[in-house]
Amino acid sequence: MNEFESIELIKRLKALADTGLVYAHDEYDRERYKEFQEISLNLLSHVSKQPLEVLSSFFMPENDYPTVKVDVRGIILNDKAEILMVKEQVDGKWTIPGGWADIGYTPSEVIVKEIKEETGLNCTAERLLAVFDKRKHAHPPQPFYVYKLIFLCKITGGRIEHGFDMEGAAFFRIDALPELSEDRILSTQIHQLYAMVKENTATVYFD
Repeated sequence: MNEFESIELIKRLKALADTGLVYAHDEYDRERYKEFQEISLNLLSHVSKQPLEVLSSFFMPENDYPTVKVDVRGIILNDKAEILMVKEQVDGKWTIPGGWADIGYTPSEVIVKEIKEETGLNCTAERLLAVFDKRKHAHPPQPFYVYKLIFLCKITGGRIEHGFDMEGAAFFRIDALPELSEDRILSTQIHQLYAMVKENTATVYFD
């Protein structure tokens, strides 16, 4: 069993413990499910080589049913068919702009807000291009189960000025992509999205 498969099994164990806590009928069951949570977190820390403090947010509130996390991102092409990308502070690598979905915002509102914050550009979300399940793609192993919503966006104003949590923002040719932050986006995904935009594909891709 490789690292990716181990992390997937641990995440399933963690989700079962979370669900058990939601529906536990007595204190005995609650204690056992809490122990399962602790065991899964320690296993996750060991396998992923991440400190427990970093993984602390992996614990869901006990009264919530465990669900996937949602990452919302946008692809923008300029008039030269170059792709807008941002450079992450956390790893110094590049991705298309976006981030975690925020409560109180629709998915399209999230990506408009994220692009403004990360690049200084105003935009509109034109349409949904793809829904990726990260488990189905060659991303590095991570503790969370994530769906990625990718929107085609169009610039309406502003000027490029990277946000406080980014090191840069720029346009790149599809054949000259920078080093990618593969936890967030893969080269295969960018090429797939780019082709969908250029070919004006109407169908939404989903895993």
